[in-house]
Order: sequence, then structure tokens, then C-alpha cells
Amino acid sequence: MNASAAKTCPIDHSQFTRPSGQTGPTGCPVSHGAAAFDPFSDGYQQDPPEYVRWAREQEPVFYSPQLGYWVVTRFDDIKAIFRDNITFSPSIALEKITPTGEEANAVLASYGFALNRTLVNEDEPAHMPRRRALMEPFTPEQLKHHEPMVRQLAREYVDRFIDDGRADLVDQMLWEVPLTVAMHFLGVPEDDMDTLRKYSIAHTVNTWGRPKPEEQVAVAHAVGNFWQYAGKVLDKMRANPEADGWMQYGIRKQKELPEVVTDSYLHSMMMAGIVAAHETTANATANAVKLLLQHPEAWQAICRDPSLIPGAVEECLRHNGSVAAWRRLATKDVVVGGQPIPAGSRLLIVTSSANHDEGHFVDADFFDIERDNASDHLTFGYGSHQCMGKNLARMEMQIFLEEFTRRLPHMRLAEQEFSYVPNTSFRGPEHLWVEWDPAQNPERTNPALLQQRQPVRIGESSHGQTSRSMRVDSVEAIAEDVLRVRLAAADGRQLPRWTPGSHIDLQCGDTGISRQYSLCGDPQQAGTYEIAVLREEHSRGGSAWVHSRLQPGMQVQVRGPRNHFVLDEAARHLILVAGGIGITPIAAMAARAKALGIPYEIHYSARQRKRMALLESLQALHGERLHVYAGEEGRRADYGALLAAVRPGAQIYACGPQRMLDGLEQASRHWPEDSLRVEHFSTTLGALDPSKEHGFEVELRESGITLQVRSDQTLLDALRGANIDIESDCREGLCGSCEVPVLAGDVDHRDMVLTRSERAACTKMMSCCSRARTKDAKIVLGL
Repeated sequence: MNASAAKTCPIDHSQFTRPSGQTGPTGCPVSHGAAAFDPFSDGYQQDPPEYVRWAREQEPVFYSPQLGYWVVTRFDDIKAIFRDNITFSPSIALEKITPTGEEANAVLASYGFALNRTLVNEDEPAHMPRRRALMEPFTPEQLKHHEPMVRQLAREYVDRFIDDGRADLVDQMLWEVPLTVAMHFLGVPEDDMDTLRKYSIAHTVNTWGRPKPEEQVAVAHAVGNFWQYAGKVLDKMRANPEADGWMQYGIRKQKELPEVVTDSYLHSMMMAGIVAAHETTANATANAVKLLLQHPEAWQAICRDPSLIPGAVEECLRHNGSVAAWRRLATKDVVVGGQPIPAGSRLLIVTSSANHDEGHFVDADFFDIERDNASDHLTFGYGSHQCMGKNLARMEMQIFLEEFTRRLPHMRLAEQEFSYVPNTSFRGPEHLWVEWDPAQNPERTNPALLQQRQPVRIGESSHGQTSRSMRVDSVEAIAEDVLRVRLAAADGRQLPRWTPGSHIDLQCGDTGISRQYSLCGDPQQAGTYEIAVLREEHSRGGSAWVHSRLQPGMQVQVRGPRNHFVLDEAARHLILVAGGIGITPIAAMAARAKALGIPYEIHYSARQRKRMALLESLQALHGERLHVYAGEEGRRADYGALLAAVRPGAQIYACGPQRMLDGLEQASRHWPEDSLRVEHFSTTLGALDPSKEHGFEVELRESGITLQVRSDQTLLDALRGANIDIESDCREGLCGSCEVPVLAGDVDHRDMVLTRSERAACTKMMSCCSRARTKDAKIVLGL
């Protein structure tokens, strides 16, 4: 490392074992793992998230000498890159990752190959006007017109092999049907399907693969023919511009906006659109079927209950999607994940790794078709360049799985080795052999099942839509007015692991009430979740329902777990503070601290000892580390004295009533920023009183939309009214799920999620409760 880099690089490279002896563009040493990184290797092709696990956990941003790219592996970093399409240009997204030789380039030139910018790789200011002009056919309402055709094709293709007992789903269905759908959507004639298949593979290899020198010329001829074919088809379309199809829609838009939708742009989109609408969906469905059959309990669950299919599709896209990575170009010096990256650097952002980031997805490697935030995956990208065809792909995948589960629930994977076309970005098995006993085909004894149909769900979030059925194993009193509830999966399946600070959302029967409760059992118990519920004196319905209605053997619906109160396991000392039922997340944190050997202390307060949940188990496990303050005994916690002296490297975690949290905040003001981390029971700060509010203006920079938020309206409601899908759970500023990125504006933060430093930075806000500080203020969002 040169002297300059040694002084400025914030990364402690000594933490990476086995240095390679090489240095990167910044002069920093390249670790052994970074030097060995090869996205064309079989390890990456078979399982990209597992291949880069070491990086995701140890070195989330690294330089690959073999590739000449910076590689980014974590969710938050990759989402931030997608969000900022000015600093991180998409211009290299379709650039050949392996430069071709002079002979292959000459072949491409002989065909007049001139693939230009498309919606995938175009910079602003040209990109967004074109995206807006061409968006309408991709809306969920317009896509519904294609559903009958997709259902008919799925039925016809399964008919061809259902009595055979064995099929290669890729060759016999999953390649051809999405191709046919893609051509119908684009308005392309159905001729030359076999040729198009060869062209599509060649385009993938030419752009994202590493063809051998002797293969490059043949690939170039195929790509050149693909280019010329696209041009000929486009000429046919111009003769009948009123016909159905996205390309005809583009031709009509060209007359309306000739400077936005140009000839060269249409030709490029004609070629790129066939690949985008076809190959990724074919691969995604093959990956999904393979994954589901590798998890028989999940496969049987969607066979029994097809309403689970939309959630299963989202989880398949997250866990094993067809898009492994995208590429971006840094337009200026920038820092990503703490790593300085020079202007002009190329980045490989491994979205498949982001989708397995434990920092965002609880038990990320666990395949959970009832995961309620599965749709947060980055398989379709994010921000202004997010895949426009995402909902067409979702529709096809849902219909294919519905057809398979209804007609072939007894289908299983055949013995085989899976192979993939080597490339950095797009993946799906080249073959997918399955087997079944035709004599057991359900339609032979029940022909009526062929008439059944499950509604397609597209254009909506999995948040609030996906829940898991759980059985109440036990309900027991553990303190006055406190019940401990143990829950297990209703079908006996394994549950996702959880981490201290996690909570679940319990739906209270048919009341329409959903309440969040912290998990307080043992995270290592994979089959059960435990919560403790206090009967609130002024219950809003949740705790009263639990105490009066919940009985062992009942079945309830649960969402989560999720964690917005994450324990910093790198802390040098933990001060854990609980008030009343706030002990539930704190108890789990204390157990984890003990297991890790982190020095810790617990300060537990309540009015009466008999109302202190989990007290006996805490005393047995933690001994003198536990400090109990029962008001009736004359003992009260003195937070001023507790926090008088700043302890370097210590973190304070607290959960309890607002008065306690306010006292802790006051007592810790002289501590470093964000030393105090809290979880709230409730808040009134976000309550909307129209008589005391003012309207304000919000600009959605990436969508090119400006909205007026009325005084009787939350920002969240205004965004949803404009068809901008924003997640939300609590609607009180407690959970953090409705966070939106802020680019500019003076925000009145009313949530209980952001820290002091995050509020000061003002790069995000909670849309369910926070607003512009004044009526004249304008907030600019990165949406």
C-alpha cells in the first residue's frame, strides 16, 4: 500500500487473512478471496450467494483483479447504488464483460450491429422521459389482458407431456412458453422460435459471458443475425402500427414524441426486449421449480394451498432468482460500504448476494415461502432502472406454478447434474428433468380440477399479504397480567431463525387488529416462537384479545419475524435497560451477550415485583449482572448515576415506557452519538390532527412526479394514492418499514426509529408520520 492509501483508507485490511500480495487501484492490498474471485467458475454459476458468502460477512466491497471490477455484496450498499443512478451510471450494464477480438468485432460490423442505449443502460436526462413514455403497457391493469393467453399456453404445453412420466421442463415448456409470451407482448410474429432461442443465448454469452476465442466468431454471427432479424420485424410492425404489442405502442409514441422515441432506440429495444421478456422469466421459473422440489415441504404446502403461490414466487426470486448481478460505472470518487472507489471504476453489484444478507432478511439462507418481506429482493433491481417487466414475469411464474401444482403435485426431481451458461449476471439450469407416476395424475380421477383457477396477484407488496399459520402450543401466566405464549408452525415445518430484538406481528383473529410482540424465547429453538403479552390497562384491543381469547390448540396468523432493534455484537460492553414488559427483547439480548462473552449488565424496572415477567429465569441465568428495581420496594433506577461516566465502546439498549426512554435520552446526551438504541411501545408523535397540520409539496425525483400532501393526509397515503408502492406496518413511526429516501428538504421527523445522527443527516424519513417542517417547504424523495 502506498503512503497516501495507508493514511486515508478506512478499511482495516489486517482482518482479511491470507493476503494475495497484489494491490488494487487504491493501493490497498487485495485479499486472497478477492484475488481468487472468478464469476465464471462453477462455484459462482451453481450458487452465487454461497460463493461470495465470505465477502458478504467479512469484506463486503472488494476489488477483483481477475475481472477488473469492484464487487459489492451487501443489501444496503447495493440498494443505495441502484438508488443513485447519477453517481453510479448504468451505462456499462450491456457492455461486453469480456472484450471480443478483432475478427469477432469485424463480423458484428458486417451485420451493421449498432445496439444503442436501452431502458437498461441509459443515463439521465434521456432515460426517464423514455421510461415514462413507454411504461403504460407494463402496468398491472394492462398486463391482465395477457393472462388468458399465458394460462392457455401453460395448459397446452403440460398436456403434451403429462402422461409421459418424465420431462425436461426447460426444453419442453419453460423456454418456449415465455418466449411465445414475450413475442406476443412485444407484438412479434411467432415464426423462427428455434432461431430466436439460439439468438437469445448468443446475446447473453456475448454480453455477460466469457466465450473462448474460437467461439467468439460464431457468437458474433448469431448476434449479428439477431440484430438484423430485429430490424426486419420492426419494419413489418411499422406497416401496421395499430396492432397490439409494446413495440407497436412505441411506434405510435414515436409519432407523438419523435425526439424521445427514436428509430435507433426502437431497434435496440426490439432486440433487448426479446431477451429481457423471455430469458430471465424462463430461467426464473426453472430456478423456482428446482428450488421448490428441493424443499418438498414447501412444494406440498403450495400444492395444498395455492394461495401461497404468489408469496412462494417472491421467495424463489429472492432465494434463487435468475438475475445474479448487475453492473454500474462510478462517475466520481465515492465511498461504498466504507471503501473508497475512484471515479471511472466498474462495479459488479451481486444482487443475489444482497438477497441473502442477514442484515435485511431474517435467517436469509432459509427458504421460507411465508416470508413477509420477500418482495424486498433486488432481483428486479431498484429505483429508476427497476425492471419494467417484473409483473409480467410474476404473472407467468404464478400461472406456471399453479398449473404444475394442480396437475403434477407428485412431481419430483430426477437424478441429474445441473449446468449453467457461464456468465456473470443471468442464470438458470440448461435442463430440468422431473419425474412422476402418470397413474397418479389427479385429473384422471377428478377432471373438474382443470377448471379451478387461482387469482394472479401482481402489483402489490408481500408486506401484510403473506402470513404463516401457527398453532398455539401453550399459554401460561408468568407474572401478574402477563401471559407467555408459545407458537409452533401449524404444519410442523421448521421456522426461520430469529435474532435478539426481533418481533412478530400477531393477527388477533377476525378483529382486524394486528399487534407486534418481541420474541423472548431461545433463538436456537427452530420449531417454536415465544412472546410475552401484558394485559394493558388501556388496551387498544390486542392484549385484551390475547388474554381473553387465546387458547392452546388455536390457529393464528403471524407475520415476521423482523428486526428493527438489532444488537451490535461488536460492542465492548452492553448496558441493557428494561421497563415492565420491555424486558422481552432485552432478555434475548442478554442471553446472546452471555453466549458471546460480551460484558453486559441488565437494569430491570417495574412498579411491583409480581408484575416482572421472566424474573426468575433472568436471575438464574445472569446472577449479579441483573439489577432489579421494584418501585413498591423503594428501589428506583438512577439513570443519571448509571450513565454519568461515558464508557468507551459501550452501547445502551432500552425498551420500556416513554417516560423511562426520555430519562435515558436525557441522561446519555453527553455520550457519543447513537450510543442509546431504543424500542418503543407506542407513540403519539405521529398522530395526525388536520387542524394543526399544513399541506406540503413532495417531488419524486426518479419518477418525475410532484404531489401535494394535504393537511389531513400522510405522506404515505399520498404516495400510495399516486400508485407508488410503499411498505408499512405500524403506521405509528415505530417499525421503520415505511422508510423513504430523502434527497432534499426540511423534514419534521416524528418517528421513533431514526437516531439523532440519522435525523441530522436527513437522508431518509418515515412516510407514515413525518412531514415537511413548514407549509412552504418542499421535500424531494429518491422515488
